[in-house]
Amino acid sequence: MGFLFLFVLFFIVPLVIIPAWLTYAKAGKPGWACIIPIYSTLVLLQIVNKPWWFIFLLFVPFVGIVVSIWLTNLLSKSFGKGVGFTIGLILLPFIFYPILGYGSSTYKKLVEK
Repeated sequence: MGFLFLFVLFFIVPLVIIPAWLTYAKAGKPGWACIIPIYSTLVLLQIVNKPWWFIFLLFVPFVGIVVSIWLTNLLSKSFGKGVGFTIGLILLPFIFYPILGYGSSTYKKLVEK
């Protein structure tokens, strides 16, 4: 039990929760929203400028994977990053989300074309 507490304290909090909190805050959303399961996805959809009903697409087999990748790409684009950063967010999230949260990138709201 003590090991699990230390793991959460030293790895999960600084590598997952704090960067997500800072990313949401940079986008002008409440940082605490990142720790509420469904609400965090709804806020993410607002950050990447997609309608709320996209959340239902995430529950469709195979479609959910494609939509998750697409939303990750839109998130990196909304912070001025490219496709390479999106690949990093997908393959090495414990490195690239802290870069996004702790780094100097700024939020730019995406405009639908």
